[in-house]
Amino acid sequence: MLIQPHPGMRMQVRRLGVEQAPLLVIDQAVADPERLVRKAARGHFRPQGAMFPGLRLRAPLFYEAFLERLLRPLLAEHFGLPADGRLAFPMCHFSLVTQPPERLVFLQRVPHIDSAADNGLATVHYLFRGEWGGTAFYRHRATGYERVDEARRDRYFAALQDESRREDATGAGYINGDSALFERIDSVDGAFNRLVVYRRNSLHSGNIDNRRVPPADVQAGRLSVNSFIDVLDPGG
Repeated sequence: MLIQPHPGMRMQVRRLGVEQAPLLVIDQAVADPERLVRKAARGHFRPQGAMFPGLRLRAPLFYEAFLERLLRPLLAEHFGLPADGRLAFPMCHFSLVTQPPERLVFLQRVPHIDSAADNGLATVHYLFRGEWGGTAFYRHRATGYERVDEARRDRYFAALQDESRREDATGAGYINGDSALFERIDSVDGAFNRLVVYRRNSLHSGNIDNRRVPPADVQAGRLSVNSFIDVLDPGG
C-alpha cells in the first residue's frame, strides 16, 4: 500500500543561523495522515535506544517509499547530495516523547546531532494536534558550532564533556530555548501533518514543555514519525 502526497502540499525553504544549513518545512505532507495515526494505534510501542526519551514503533515500509519519492527531487538543489544516490533508512519509527524531565541524563538535556556525516538527513513528521511543541535548532556558545561534522566532532564533544561539570550547565529538564551552553537559532512549530527535513549533523532538540510532559498515548500524545536517511553513492 502506498501513501500519497497531499494535493495541497506546501514547502518552505529555510536556512539555519550563520552557517546556513538547509531546513525544509513541508505542510500538508500526506493525503491521509489519519491513516498513519491509525497504523500507530494498532502497534506496540516500547523503549528503543538509550537516548530517545520515550517510546518507539517501527514505521511501515510504505512510509519509507513515500519519503524516497518525496525527497529524491530535492536532494541536489537543497542539500547538495546526489539525486541518483541510494537512500538507506537506518531508522524510521513512530515516536512518542514520554520521559519525565527529572529522569533525563545530561545528553538528553542538551541539543544533539544524529550523525556527524554530511550525507545524513533527518525527518520529523508531526502527527499530533495538541500543543506539544516542534523542533528547535541551536548554536553551541563555546565553539560557535551550529552543526557538528567529522572534522568538528572531537573538539565539540571534548568541550561538551568539560561543560557538563559546570553547575550552570543545564536545568533539570528538556532544553526549550537559550541556555548557558546553547543559543537557539531557529524553531519550527509542531503542526499536524507537517514534515521537517534537515541534516543530521545540525544541533537540534524537540521543544518539550517541562511543566507538561506528553502522555504515552497515540491519540493524545506527541506522536511523530522520525526517520534517518543516508544518501549513498549510487555506484557504491
